[in-house]
Amino acid sequence: MPDLSIQLGPLKLAVPSLAASGTFGYGGEYGAVVDLSRVGAVITKSLSVKPREGNPPPRIWETPAGMLNAIGLENCGLESFIAHRLPELARLPTNVLVNVVGENIDDYATVCARLAEEGAVAGFEINISCPNVREGCRFSSAPNDCSRLIKTLRPLTKKLLMVKLSPNIADIGELARAAVEGGADALSLINTVLGMAVDIKARRPRLANITGGLSGPCIRPIAVRCVYQAAKACPGTPVVGIGGIRTVSDALEFFIAGACAVQVGTTNYFDPDFLNRFPDELEAWLADEKLASIRDLVGTLKV
Repeated sequence: MPDLSIQLGPLKLAVPSLAASGTFGYGGEYGAVVDLSRVGAVITKSLSVKPREGNPPPRIWETPAGMLNAIGLENCGLESFIAHRLPELARLPTNVLVNVVGENIDDYATVCARLAEEGAVAGFEINISCPNVREGCRFSSAPNDCSRLIKTLRPLTKKLLMVKLSPNIADIGELARAAVEGGADALSLINTVLGMAVDIKARRPRLANITGGLSGPCIRPIAVRCVYQAAKACPGTPVVGIGGIRTVSDALEFFIAGACAVQVGTTNYFDPDFLNRFPDELEAWLADEKLASIRDLVGTLKV
C-alpha cells in the first residue's frame, strides 16, 4: 500500500492527518469514537499561562456550510494542564501537540519552556492568529513581531515549533517567511476567517462577542489559496493545511497545493468517524493513481 508517512520538522507522522485545536478537546474525549492510533497527531485546546474563562455566551452560531465561534481561548491554564491533563495525554496512542497562546512573548515562552521536557508533548503549535480575542492577531499582523516571537521560542525547545497563521492579513507569504526566518519548523494555516451574523428580528449580533471566527467548508477555497502562497513563499518548509476538510477529495486539494498534512476541525463536530476513514480512503486514492507515497503528490499543482 502507498506510504502515508510524512516528516513534520523533527516529528514523523505515520498518517498526514491531525485533529485541529479547539475541535477535539484534549484528545481523550474522542477516544470512544476515533482510533487515535490512526491519527497523525492531536492538537490540544489552546493553552495559556493563566486560566481563561473565554467570552460570554452565545459563543457559537451555525452558518451555511460552516460555523462562527467566539469561544475566546477558554482553557484551564498551565498549572492545571500539567497536573491534570499531561498524565492523560501521555496515554494517548498518537503524537500530542500543544496549541500555545499568549498576550505577550513572555507568556508564549513560559508555556513552551515548562513543557519542553515533558515526554507527553511532541511539539507546539504557536497560535498567533486567533480572531476571537483582543490580542489574538497581534503577532500575525506584523512580520517583525512574528519573527521576534519565534526567535525567542526557538532556543527553548528542540521539539516541533509549528506556527499557525491567519488569513485575515494582506500577504500571508510575508508572514510565512517571517515565521520560518525566526526558526519555525513548520507552518499551519489557516485559522478561522473573521465573520459576523445578525439576528434580524432583534437586530443584534448572534454572538455576544459581535464577531467570531468562521470555519467549515465555506472557507476551504481561501485556505487552499493561502496554503499555496505559503508553500511557494517558503519552499522546503512543511505546511499543514486547515480549513473545511470533510472528504478525502478536500484534503487532496491541499496536498496538491503544497501541504504535506492536513488538520480536520469543524468536521469533528458532525462526522468524527471521518478521521477513522481517512487513512484507508487516502491509500485507495493514491493506489488508483499509482503513487507510492503521499509525498509524491505534495506540491504537484500545475500552473
